Parts: sequence; C-alpha cells; structure tokens
Amino acid sequence: MEVRTAGQPLDRAWNRGRTSMSGRLKRLRAKSFQIVQCAVAAGLAWFIAADLLGHPTPFFAPIAAVVSLGTSYGQRLRRVAEVTLGVAIGVLVGDLLVAQIGSGWWQLMLIVGLAMSSAFLLDGGQLFVTQAAVQSIVISTLMPDPDAGFVRWTDALIGGAVALVAATVVPAAPLRRPREQAAIVVRKIATLLRTAADVMVDGEVDPALDLLADARGTDYLIRELQSAADEGLSVVASSPFRVRHKGGLRRMVELVDPLDRALRSTRVLVRHTAVCAYRRRPIPQSYARLAVDLAAACEEVADELDANRMASAAQGALLAVGRATAEVERTDELSAEVVLAQLRSVVVDLLQLTGLDSLESTDALPPPRH
Repeated sequence: MEVRTAGQPLDRAWNRGRTSMSGRLKRLRAKSFQIVQCAVAAGLAWFIAADLLGHPTPFFAPIAAVVSLGTSYGQRLRRVAEVTLGVAIGVLVGDLLVAQIGSGWWQLMLIVGLAMSSAFLLDGGQLFVTQAAVQSIVISTLMPDPDAGFVRWTDALIGGAVALVAATVVPAAPLRRPREQAAIVVRKIATLLRTAADVMVDGEVDPALDLLADARGTDYLIRELQSAADEGLSVVASSPFRVRHKGGLRRMVELVDPLDRALRSTRVLVRHTAVCAYRRRPIPQSYARLAVDLAAACEEVADELDANRMASAAQGALLAVGRATAEVERTDELSAEVVLAQLRSVVVDLLQLTGLDSLESTDALPPPRH
C-alpha cells in the first residue's frame, strides 16, 4: 500500500511533465513559421546593410527586423512602424548628443529623456517610446561613435523595411486553424454525448464520474478556438494578400460563442447524467437515443468544418434531432428533464453553425410535449 501511495504522486508528476512537454512542442510547431520568418528577416537585413551597402557590423538592422516582427500576427504592421521609428529616433538622438556632450551618467539621463520626449512628441505608442529609450542607451553607453550616426540610423530603417515586407508574407495555416479547432470542439461534444448515452443506458457510477471529469476539462478547447480566431483575424489585418479571406473568417469568428454555449450545455447534460447514475435514478432510453443521434449530427457538422465549409449540409440532421426532442416521453425526474433541455440547447447552438441565426435556430425546434 505504501509503495502504491508513494508511486501515485510520481505517476502524476510524470504525466504532468509529459503533458507539459507535449504542450510546449505543440506551441513550438504553431510558432515555427514566425520563428523561421524572424530568422530569415534578421539574416536578410544584415546582408543588405553589410554586404550590399558596406556598413560595418550593422547590428541595428537585424534587431529592428526581429523586434518588429515578433512571434504573433497581431498589430504587426503597427509594430513594424513603431519599432522602426523608435529605433531610428533612439539611435539618431543618441549619436547626435554623444557627439556634442560625450557620455556619462548625467549625459545618459539627458539622452534618454530627450529620446523619449521626441517619441512622445511624434505621438508614438508605448513600444515606440520604449525602443527610442533602449536604443539611445545602447548608443550612448556601449558603442558611442559620432561618425557612425547616419549609418546606424540607416541600419534601423533597413531592418524595419525588411520586417515590413516580411510581415505581408503569412501562411494560409492560421486561416484554416479556426475551422479546424471548431471541428475539434464539435467532435468533443459528440464524444461526450455518446459516452453520456452509454451512462444513461447502463447507469454505472464509475463511468459516469469519469465522464464528468472529462467534461470538466474541456474549457481549454474554447480558449484555443478563440486564440485561433484572433490569430486568423490578425493575419488578414497584417497581409494584403489575405484580405479576400476576411469575410469568411469573420463569419467563423462569430461561431465561437455558439460553440462555447454548446460545449457548456453538454457539460451540464453530462453533470445531470452523472447525478442520475449516482442516485440510481433512471433516464428514459429515448433520451439516450437522442444523444446518440445528436452525436452523429455533430460528426456531420465537424466534417463540414474540416472541409472548410459552413455546416449547412448537417442542418437536416440537427433539425431531425430537434424535432425528435419534442416527441419523446417526459419524466418527473428533474435531472432527466435537464438532460432533455440541454439536448435541445445543443441543437439550437449547433444550428447556428449551419447558417441560421439565434432566433431562427430557436424557432426551428417545436416545443416539447407536456
């Protein structure tokens, strides 16, 4: 018994570590394009400044390129402008003042203050002002060289220009991710519904509790869906080559809320299914059949999303389940009634993925019989 007790924390730690590493690798794969893009932009900025223009050690060029691009698509074009101008202002102010007053602690105070003030006067954002201050510090402390002022200022502009061009080159993958993630959410709903149907039929407590734990751990799916939607919108905002996808992507973003509600309703259904199993309260078998049919309709919705289409082809299957919820027998068991109500809610939410709005989805379901 002691060995088993001691081993359990180690097993949990091992599983958490494995899950954590898996998540890190997943994030690395998701950001691989941006990492490669930053690396290529840094090398290209250095090549232009050093090899083509003959600037000695033009380290401001790759710095401006990498900081401008970053590893996210959000506000990329604005970030490129702010970083480029911030670096350029900081370098210019630093070089000009070092040439006149030299370097030291009080000179540094003056240079940083003037660089930040210049950035504010140009109506710069936080990133603009910060970069102006940082680069003026670098110029006035690490490598003061009055003769290289214009060259280093030009290097900053070269890096920004390379970043600007690179920012317009984005892959199609972030545009597909919202629909792919939406399909994952819908397939998870289908899995939960099928397992809940088994619990309704068998009434076993342990599978019911396992199902409940599984359902409670699904919040991350919606977070990943929202993240995918935000990244997709950032891509179409960053790249003129992807603007044509803006309409379809916005329609997909509008489906995040219905999917969130559908998953929440499924969790409520699972919880009341588990309550009935724990209290040995029966659920009508027709409710289990409805859950299985709804799971099959969910798979049709997911297939359409995977094919990069609105799920209009699955509308008939969802409506059939919705109509069936109005015809099944009723029960005096409150938790069982909640199960039926949640089945109807999931249908209403998923119908919005087929092209209906919220009112049309609600009106499409006949009222349940009394």
